Amino acid sequence: MKALVTGGAGFIGSHLCEFLLEKGYSVKVIDDLSTGRYENIAHLIKNERFELTIGTILNKTLVGKLVKSVDVVFHLASAVGVRLIIDQPVKTIETIVEGTNVVLSQARKYRKKVLITSSSEVYGKGSKIPFSENDDTVLGSTSTRRWAYGAAKGIDEFLAFAHWHETQLPVVCVRLFNTVGPRQIGQYGMVIPTFIEQAINGNDITVYGHGEQTRSFCHVRDVVLALLNLMNCDKAVGKVVNIGSDEEVTINYLSERVKKLTGSSSQIVHIPYGKAYTEGFEDMVRRVPDITLAKELIGFKPLYSLDETLKFILDRCEWKR
Repeated sequence: MKALVTGGAGFIGSHLCEFLLEKGYSVKVIDDLSTGRYENIAHLIKNERFELTIGTILNKTLVGKLVKSVDVVFHLASAVGVRLIIDQPVKTIETIVEGTNVVLSQARKYRKKVLITSSSEVYGKGSKIPFSENDDTVLGSTSTRRWAYGAAKGIDEFLAFAHWHETQLPVVCVRLFNTVGPRQIGQYGMVIPTFIEQAINGNDITVYGHGEQTRSFCHVRDVVLALLNLMNCDKAVGKVVNIGSDEEVTINYLSERVKKLTGSSSQIVHIPYGKAYTEGFEDMVRRVPDITLAKELIGFKPLYSLDETLKFILDRCEWKR
């Protein structure tokens, strides 16, 4: 079986590539290395079943050539992180929407099955907890850049299902909830690598807002297994599926756990959202998935607790004192 992974040099993409190779797949990657890193997949280059193309998914000719040569497509390429959304909103929207349009149009042309990674950001300011796939989405004002990512990911899903309904192109959309693990970096606002780096270096651990907002963190190994299982699940075609942990914690609790597990003497400090990002920045108060559908379709159940995940990351930590 041959697979194309767009964004395969990224955090999740690189772990997916490893996993697919372990399962006997031949893997092709396209990545422009704008947010992905070559070092994430450097150890795979010598594998004869692995091939890297450095290029953009906005290149229809290039993407078409790659899609034609494989059996299935995992579309992970995307602008990532809250920081990038705030600083580069045009790039965020164009990369997500137009990139997905190119991938889907070429998959349609060559009749290839596609799995698209979406995001819990699609739920926006929804207050029904836990978030279920059929819940209404509630986004903020279009003048607030923070919601551009969720809106763009929502368009991705609409476009994917439009192809499914019009031509029966086999598509699966997966809404990911705070995937974490080794190789994730804090450059684009990812909270766990940011906290760990701050703690190890003895800097203040910076919690944005009051810290009582909650999140659910899922180990990347649980996620990539779910992605492959959903790709291979016929009943998942034409559906959107939540993948994440249902272990909900506050960011205050997370900062305390990181401090304790690293043995750090860092102080935990709170920074207003307006200072961290922009005035008027809005955040989701709670973010936890209903994973009932994933359990029904593929028997999904996260194997790693938050503490196990944090220890796993620390054992493979890229930061030094």
